[in-house]
Order: sequence, then structure tokens, then C-alpha cells
Amino acid sequence: MKVKIDKFVLSIIVVIAIAYFFPTWGIPQSPIPINTISTIGISLIFFFYGLKLSPDKLKSGLKNWKLHLLVQASTFIIFPLIVLVFHPFLRTQEQEVMWLAFFFLATLPSTVSSSVVMVSIAKGNVPAAIFNASISGIIGIAITPLWMGLFVDSAQTDFDFTEIYTKLIVQIILPVVVGIFLQRFLGKFANKYSSTLTLFDKSVILLIIYKSFAQSFYEDIFSGVSLLDLILMFIAVLILFFLVFFVTRFVAEKLKFNKEDQITAQFCGTKKSLVHGTVFSKILFGNTAAIGIVLLPLMLFHAIQIVIISFIAAKLAKR
Repeated sequence: MKVKIDKFVLSIIVVIAIAYFFPTWGIPQSPIPINTISTIGISLIFFFYGLKLSPDKLKSGLKNWKLHLLVQASTFIIFPLIVLVFHPFLRTQEQEVMWLAFFFLATLPSTVSSSVVMVSIAKGNVPAAIFNASISGIIGIAITPLWMGLFVDSAQTDFDFTEIYTKLIVQIILPVVVGIFLQRFLGKFANKYSSTLTLFDKSVILLIIYKSFAQSFYEDIFSGVSLLDLILMFIAVLILFFLVFFVTRFVAEKLKFNKEDQITAQFCGTKKSLVHGTVFSKILFGNTAAIGIVLLPLMLFHAIQIVIISFIAAKLAKR
């Protein structure tokens, strides 16, 4: 099978290259108000997200509770616990920052669009995928900061729960609630122009990625990250993905899920949202220069999950 390179992954690489050569556009002193633009963009992303959420579909999706429980446990418990095992072995400040980046990846919610698309291709339980991917993002708004709050202080990062949850409420929860409230009036509009809204989402994410890496490059944060470090990071991300993939499969088989539910559990339970990751990193870590390093494992994971799940979905589609 010929594996296509995802255009969004290529776009991320291009944006990082631009940040490397032109970092001054993304620093706080820049005349371009990237921070304000990205803040407004984040709120609009979650407003449109709310428009797409159908309350009726969410209610009907509650019936398959064992599947939902496994997906959310995989996303918010199995993932973090696997990374947590390695915390006692940290010895240096650099190791702690890198571990924190992996832990941040592990605590993020599942991604919506690619989870649903891949489950559909693999002939899995699509309604359950829509429910789990949607509800995961809502749960993540509360769970991800709680997980990070246990360890983020050790990396000497300013972490104020009051300020963080205020930002989450204003920038994310409020737009989602408004979107859900207006869903009956504008839901058809959101679905009709879904591809355009997805393009908007990706544009905002690319802007946040540029800003994050521009500041890191400007302050020379990556000087301590070698090619060997990147290779080891890639291997670690790969191992993390397959560990969760097979643990989820094992539990699904023990619970006697049918093939469709098993596919949904594995595909949704192993995904991590780049959208939520970039948004949360901006809120949780603010303008700290190390934010570029924090996002590295997430972006590697994003590329890996698309390639591997695409390959598996294509094979399952033939059954």
C-alpha cells in the first residue's frame, strides 16, 4: 500500500522552517499581534466545535457505556500512567522538561476529525467514534490541567489554577456553550461548510505552532536538542503509541467487544489532539520559551498516528 504524506504534517514542517528563519515575527515584541490573533482564533475554533455538537447524538451515544469508558480511560488514564512510570528515573533539569513534554502529550484529549474519518474507513462504529471524540475534548478541558498541575511546578513554569481555568472558561468553555446553544440555528451552516471550518482550525493551529517555535528559536532553546535526541524522541513516541494501541485491544477483547467497537476503541483511544495540545500549551505555559520543546513529542505523535492508523484503516477496510 502506498502511504500518502499528510498535507497538514507538511504544513507544520514548513511553518517550523519559517519560524527558524524568521523568528522575530513571533516574539512578544513583534509589531504583528500574533498572540491576539491566535487567542481570538482559539475561541472561534471552539465556537464552531460547539456548533457541530448535536445534543441528540450525544444523548443517544451514552448507551454504549463500556466502549466509552474504555476510550476515555485509555485517553486520560492509561496514557498518563505509562509516562508516569518513568518519572522516578529523572536526574537532570533537561530530562524533566522532556518528560514533562511527553506527559503533556499523554494527558491530552483525543482528536475529533481524524478519529471519526479513520473509524469510518475501517468500518468501525462511527456514531460511537463521534460521541467519544467529541466528549473527549470536553473532558480534557478539566482533566489535562489537573494532570499537569501535579508536575508542572517542578519545571519552574508559572502555573496558576485560577488564571488557567479563567482562560479555559473564557477562551474555550464559553464559546463551546454558545456554539451548542446556537446549534439548532447554525448547525446546518457548520456542517455545510465543515471543510472550510477545518481549514480555519488548521490555520490557527499553524499560527500557534509558528509563535511557539519562533520564540524557542529566538531564545536558542533548541541548542541542547541534538539529532540523537530527536531520534530517541521519535522511538519513544512510537513505543508509547503501540503500547496504548495493544493495551486497548487487549481490554476490548476481554470485554468481548465486536469488531466494530474494537476498532473504535483502538482508533479513538490512541489518538491525541494537536488542536487541543497547541491551545492548551498556550494557556498552560504562556509565553515561556520552552513551549517549543513541550510541543515536539505531540507533533511527532500527530504525524505517526496519522500514518500508522491510515495504514491499519486501509487494511481493515478490505475485510
